[in-house]
Amino acid sequence: MFAVTIDSLPGYDVKEVVGEVVGTTARKQNVFMEGIRELSGARGRQMSQVLKKCREDAIARMVEDAYRRGANAVVGVRFDHRAIGTEWTELCAYGTAVFIVPTRS
Repeated sequence: MFAVTIDSLPGYDVKEVVGEVVGTTARKQNVFMEGIRELSGARGRQMSQVLKKCREDAIARMVEDAYRRGANAVVGVRFDHRAIGTEWTELCAYGTAVFIVPTRS
């Protein structure tokens, strides 16, 4: 399944717009790990991997939602995040689920 940030896929026609799909994940905030000093060196690389995994999880959940609803692609993918209280951060991937077919030449 395609999940792209562009609004259309070259070589494909959108036959049906299924609707908005969302995938979210949350992670606990740790002010000691996220301090400026901690964002450099080995800890910075570790944090980058954690953030990458969070994005991948949110995308996977969004794609699952699209698939369950009969879509075979998600276009216009975007990301957002927000603090939930003082201890948690939510990461959200969202886009438009569509059913695409190859363009006839």
